[in-house]
Amino acid sequence: MAQRPTETSSKPARRMRGFERAVTLVGPELRNPAERRGFAETKLLTHWAEIVGPDIAEIALPLKIKFGRGFGGTLQVLTTGANAPMLAMQKDVIVTRVNACYGYSAIKDVQITQTAPTGFAEGRVAFEGPKPKNRPAPDPARLSRATEGLDEITDPSLRDALRKLAGNIVSNTRNQNS
Repeated sequence: MAQRPTETSSKPARRMRGFERAVTLVGPELRNPAERRGFAETKLLTHWAEIVGPDIAEIALPLKIKFGRGFGGTLQVLTTGANAPMLAMQKDVIVTRVNACYGYSAIKDVQITQTAPTGFAEGRVAFEGPKPKNRPAPDPARLSRATEGLDEITDPSLRDALRKLAGNIVSNTRNQNS
């Protein structure tokens, strides 16, 4: 009779369901730094532009959330000195959108911190998102093989997303050997 392997074996557990979501693999590593700054969920940091809108995200960055007594915390936001008055008029909008993201009244106030346009001393804080990487143009033969059959998909947004994904995979320099 075959025996079951014991739980104390040194082999890592095998995943039985195929692919896993990236958040389950990277989530624990991101959670600790975010929790130190008061963010119970990293979604506010990673999806800031989607939550508050591009107009506010262009001029402000979330720094931390401070929780005191009572309900709701104070969201500390970093902005340049010239944009602070404009951002102060939109505090209610920020509170409403952030609370909608959390699903409850997590934030009751917004504190605005002003900085120079270049950021702190070494220019560590930038108000621009990361620049897109310049990737080489994909090989047309490989791209046509990768996008084969996509014209049969009726949903145009899904078809375009799959075409873009295929282009990104084909143009990735690490995958040039296959």
